This record gives sequence, C-alpha cells and structure tokens, in this order.
Amino acid sequence: MIRVLIVGTGTMARDHAQAYAAMSGATVVGAVDPNCANLQAFCTQFNIEESFPTIEDALGWGQFDAASIVTPDPVHARTTLPMLAAGKHVLCEKPLATNYADANEMAIAAQLAGVTNMVNLSYRNVPALAKAAEMVAAGDIGEVRHFEAAYLQSWLTQAAWGNWRTQDQWLWRLSTAHGSMGVLGDVGVHILDYATFAAGSDVARVSCRLHTFDKAPGGQIGPYALDANDSMAMHLSLKNGAMGVIHASRFASGHLNDLTLRLYGTKGGLDVRFEQGKSRLRACLEDQLQAQAWQDVDTPPVGTNYARFIDAIREGRQVQPDFHQGAILQQVLDLSLLSHGQMSQDQLVR
Repeated sequence: MIRVLIVGTGTMARDHAQAYAAMSGATVVGAVDPNCANLQAFCTQFNIEESFPTIEDALGWGQFDAASIVTPDPVHARTTLPMLAAGKHVLCEKPLATNYADANEMAIAAQLAGVTNMVNLSYRNVPALAKAAEMVAAGDIGEVRHFEAAYLQSWLTQAAWGNWRTQDQWLWRLSTAHGSMGVLGDVGVHILDYATFAAGSDVARVSCRLHTFDKAPGGQIGPYALDANDSMAMHLSLKNGAMGVIHASRFASGHLNDLTLRLYGTKGGLDVRFEQGKSRLRACLEDQLQAQAWQDVDTPPVGTNYARFIDAIREGRQVQPDFHQGAILQQVLDLSLLSHGQMSQDQLVR
C-alpha cells in the first residue's frame, strides 16, 4: 500500500483525494496546509487522520511514501524540493513552477533523488490524445509537417463554474501579484503539452502574443489587480521540423472547457478533440487522402495520472510526464513571455 501525503487542501486537492480513495493500492495518510480551518475541513471530509500546518512538521512525522503537491503555483518549488530531499516520490500539479530556473532545479533534484516524479498534466488522460500520439510514433501519418491546437474556456463570459467577480478561487487566476501566469500558465501549459506530446517532439522556437482585456473599473477587484493575460497566441517550430500554432482564451464564449488539435503529416492527418467532456479521434490516412475521407478511430481507455503515478512507484520506474518534461514546458512559457515583452513599437502595424 502506497501511503500518500496531500500538500495543499484547495479545490484541486479534492480531485487528488478522490482519485487515491478510489484505488486499492494507495491510501491518503496525511495532509498539509497552513490554513487550519481548510485543513481540518479537508481531513474530515476525506477521513484523513494526520494533519500538519507545515512541510517540516509532516517530514518530521515522515510516515508516508509519496506526496501530491497541490499548493499555489508560486510555491510548487519550495513545497516540492524538501520532499525530494527526503526521498519521497512526488506528483506535482501543473505548471511545475512559475519560471524555468525553479522548474529545472526541481527536475535535477528529482533525478538525483532517484524517485518517481510526475507533473499532473491531466489531459494526458484523454484517450484520443494517447491514441494520436501512438499513431504518430508508429508513422501512420508520415512525418509531421503542420499542427494547430486550441484550448478554449468561457468562464469570463459565463458563470458555469461560479462568479469570477466575487470568488477568490477565480480572481487569483487573473492577478500576477497572486502568482498567476494568466491563461499562458494556467491552460497554455496544457495545450502546449497536448500538442507536442501528440506530435512527438519538443519545441525548438516560439513566438507569442498575450493580451489582457479590461474586466473591471480600474482593472481592480478588491485586492486583485486584474493584470494577468486572458488570451494567448503562439507560433511554434518543433525539433522534428513541424510548425504550427496554438491559441487559448478564457473569453471563448460557447466553449466551457474544450481542447482541439489537428496534426498533418506527409501521409495523413489526425483530428484530436476533447469537447464537452468527450474524447474523439478522426483520421484521414494515406489510402483515404484522395477522397478526403475522415474516419473515426477507436480509442481505448487510458489510466489516470494518479493511477499511473502509484503504479510507477510500486514498480520502481519513472512515468511521463516527469519533472524533466515539466521543465521543458516551463522554458517554453518563459520564452513566450520574453517574446511578448520584446515586441517593440516598430513592430506594431500602423
């Protein structure tokens, strides 16, 4: 039985607790949060016996094998590194960090510790994506030449998940002072991983533009300055020679939480979708190109990240996406911010 400690007891921590509770090979034995009220409510809800206000207290107790890090993005590094130093296996929420230096330090520390480490990029659980990556790797569409991907959300134009104007759980995502990288860090990392995983290659070059829309008088709601980016558009070249575009927005009215990806190769194309919670893969392969015929492809179920993390610990192996991949993605996010910041007045269309 793998004993898990959950670090951070916010909204996403409930997903972690529920996933481990559903497994026969894992059990949550403790939780950490400096907010005592949140911590106790969480432990009561999930029947967790041990609770700790600090990482140090939890490590002093030490009766756990692995940690799920569900803290705010800016403290992923300082809550993860002590776990790695103590030889604990770690599943960390995405993005791995908020800058490449921290992410790389975490990746190196995990490698030196020799522990199982994983970034919770949850759309790796989409069956259509897993099958598309398998088909690309098998050469079914030949050499990948072009791709286009989108992650579309509409929670800034509809209240399906709650009222962002009044709820802290959404407002912090709109404020850089509260640790948000905006849509780039929140969902951009997902669609970046989605596209590059399926295409079978990391990024070689990136150009990016970001935009923050006016959302409140003076751009402020209470303590939250609404200055984090709301929409992004990237142009990328991959190391395998493919090129393509990725865009994401929280203003995509009519799309609560939809991801799309199209991959085009020298022998065929793939259309990968996760829309309204449903996964679908279509292909136009070499013998169908002339007729432009697209066919549905069967996509077998994929184990969750939580289950694959626990299985990897039990079997003494590594699992993807690991911290090294998380650091690679973070470097692309950093370069995207740099690219946007380097746009000069001379580059503006007049």
